[in-house]
Amino acid sequence: MTESAPRLWTKDFIIVSSINFILALIFYLLMVTIAVYAVDAYGASTSEAGLITGIFIIGALTGRLLTGRVIDSFGRRRILFIGLSCFIAATFLYFIDLNIAFLLFTRFVHGISIGIASTATGTIVAQIIPDARKGEGIGYFSMSTTLSTAVGPFIGLFMTQHFTFQLLFVLCLLFEAIGLVLAFFLKVTEADPAAVMDAPKGLKFSSFVEPRAVPIACITLAVSFCYGSVLSFISFYAIELDLVEAAGFFFLVYAIAVLLSRPFTGRLMDRKNANVVMYPALFILAAGMLLLSSADGSVLLLLSGALIGLGFGNIQSTTQAIAVKLTPPHRFGLATSTFFIFMDAGLGFGPYLQGFLISQTSYSMLYAILGAVVLATVPLYYMLHGRKEKPAMS
Repeated sequence: MTESAPRLWTKDFIIVSSINFILALIFYLLMVTIAVYAVDAYGASTSEAGLITGIFIIGALTGRLLTGRVIDSFGRRRILFIGLSCFIAATFLYFIDLNIAFLLFTRFVHGISIGIASTATGTIVAQIIPDARKGEGIGYFSMSTTLSTAVGPFIGLFMTQHFTFQLLFVLCLLFEAIGLVLAFFLKVTEADPAAVMDAPKGLKFSSFVEPRAVPIACITLAVSFCYGSVLSFISFYAIELDLVEAAGFFFLVYAIAVLLSRPFTGRLMDRKNANVVMYPALFILAAGMLLLSSADGSVLLLLSGALIGLGFGNIQSTTQAIAVKLTPPHRFGLATSTFFIFMDAGLGFGPYLQGFLISQTSYSMLYAILGAVVLATVPLYYMLHGRKEKPAMS
């Protein structure tokens, strides 16, 4: 970067990244604990516990679909406050001890609220980051989510081992209150009213999804489908391999790999182009999945975590940056919503479909097959976006 490069680490950038960290922290904290709570508190079956975990993502998808269409016309800052307020209100529902049906309702509503709030943070940060530093800026912003993948599960598991679930929910409320307070200090530039007025109206495809972001979002869907298997089944695979202790450090290694690489890959995308990051990242992710499929010891298991972090972690931030770059400012909300809808669909529905495959094969074979799927995504990326990518302006 030259000395005249526009400033990235502004007050607003730090605030919106902090709010996003809190949202993701609560998401991962509850993802690893809510199934245990459902079994302990309501005697839920395995399938019911899985549904209670997964319905949150369905709620998030619903929230994103609702939000992407109206965020720029209704107001980005206003939508953020609505999302954060609903996020807090939904958390209070966990304290109402009724039955499994009500817990499912609570998880669904909580999911909708995070879909609304996180779409707002993603849209706001896209507006805050200077155009010349979009790749680098979104890379840093996405690190707030990456950090939460390590911190959230750690806090959640620690709390369930040493405290009650009621105190866990109180802690969630505390974090959420901090996020709401931070939002009051956030200055947001709203979309151009004239451009918003010209946007398509009615129940059209382009009213809910940004068409220009769909091709790159399809790549996000494919790699998220593969990565969802790691989130959902790594614990079971570790038990099968007798590597439970090492698996406890898997996502920590994953997070470290992402945190160390993101600053460089973001700058590389801005200085060169997205292909310079995407092609290596896809091959690295494939290598990580294939290594995971053949891991027979702690070193190989953790090395696969590092490779998957370098691969998926950088694909995720790069594809988000591409989706925003392809879209005019008044459609940032829909582009962000589209990106996350496709990512959530891969993460949420992938493990459900993969479960049928596991019943016929094994965890090892599943990861090997998904490694091949990632390799097949390389030519797909070329066809959908890579061949159109131009060198960055100097």
